[in-house]
Amino acid sequence: MKSLIAALLLLLGVTASVEASHNGLALTPPLGWNSWERFRCNLDCDVDPENCVSERLYAEMAKVIATEGYKEAGYEYVCMDDCWMSTARDAQGRLQPDPKRFPSGLKNLTDYIHSLGLKFGLYQSMGLYTCQKYPGIWGHIDIDAQTYAEWGIDLVKMDTCYNLGKEQMAEGYINMSKALNSSGRPILFSCEWAHESAPNFTQIAEYCNSFRDYADIQDSWVQILKIVDWFAENQAVLYNASGPGGYNDADFIIAGDFSLSTTQAKSQFALYTMITSQLFLSSDLRTLDPEAKAIVLNPEILAVNQDKLGKMGQRIYKDSSFEIWTKELVGNSYAAVFFSRAIDMPHNRTTTMKALGFPDASGYSVRDLFARKDLGFFEPEKILSVIVDPSGVVVIKATPKTKVKKGFHGNNNKSVIKH
Repeated sequence: MKSLIAALLLLLGVTASVEASHNGLALTPPLGWNSWERFRCNLDCDVDPENCVSERLYAEMAKVIATEGYKEAGYEYVCMDDCWMSTARDAQGRLQPDPKRFPSGLKNLTDYIHSLGLKFGLYQSMGLYTCQKYPGIWGHIDIDAQTYAEWGIDLVKMDTCYNLGKEQMAEGYINMSKALNSSGRPILFSCEWAHESAPNFTQIAEYCNSFRDYADIQDSWVQILKIVDWFAENQAVLYNASGPGGYNDADFIIAGDFSLSTTQAKSQFALYTMITSQLFLSSDLRTLDPEAKAIVLNPEILAVNQDKLGKMGQRIYKDSSFEIWTKELVGNSYAAVFFSRAIDMPHNRTTTMKALGFPDASGYSVRDLFARKDLGFFEPEKILSVIVDPSGVVVIKATPKTKVKKGFHGNNNKSVIKH
């Protein structure tokens, strides 16, 4: 199967960095929506029927995704997180949704979401219980995989709460991957295996279509910075593990929630795009403000995330208040993010295509992807000047004048940027 998919990728002009496409899914990072960060485990449907974890919530969110531009932008997965289950399995040992909050059953909800042209995902944990103490999957892998297929599920997110140890957890994830791939239905496997131990990321990518690498996001700019730093500090090993079929997961995009400014929301979206993370929104799309919606629907930023080459971007420069990330794209193009951690005022920074490590000696046409405007043609040593707001980003795409075969090596030299 791997060799067949690898051949298909070659025909499409895509080179996978790892043999992760074991089930043919996630050839680009998955895009979707998940309820957790915004709605958590809100069970009080009597007092808060619009926001509790229920079939109503997922049906309404799916309708928004299908009709307000998200589906056209590529967001296709509508995913439940913890707290959807009944507190006990049925007499046959099968999972069942909470009967009060999901009175129609998951098969009917799945059919509705499919009727909108979307896909449906659910949550489980590779342990005795989920994080919120609902039934875990341990001892029930085969029957749960069969149940998911019968319901028409398209994605399974697998947590690590109440697991029985590192070795058993690894065995469980491998067995679950095999069970899903043998279920008769294409089911994307989104794993949280990686962030529980010192993992072999390449092995995890062989069994998982996306893999959470680090701690949970919170509605917090500080936590986003910690996540970004972790990816930068581990980029060498992650670069070789992540690619078509198995991508990083830096956790949810929180634009439109309560904590981030518009500037910070842009920065999270841009930096997660450079990490080549799967992008799952976790905000209330029914009431999302126009500025947040414009960020997450920006087609030019999304195109960088969805680039078929599937390369993870890398941080090539960092000082106390500023950093640069670059990412190789198809057609010998590159993207770069200029990110300011300053807290005082906008700062002007200058660089060149050569200093960024972009190899085409003829130069590049450069475009600002958030401003959606062309900046001009830049020969290798022509100065590019950008003004970056505090906590903000400027995102560019550099398209070569000519095709080049030379590989991309980046540049970690201090001369990459000037104040």
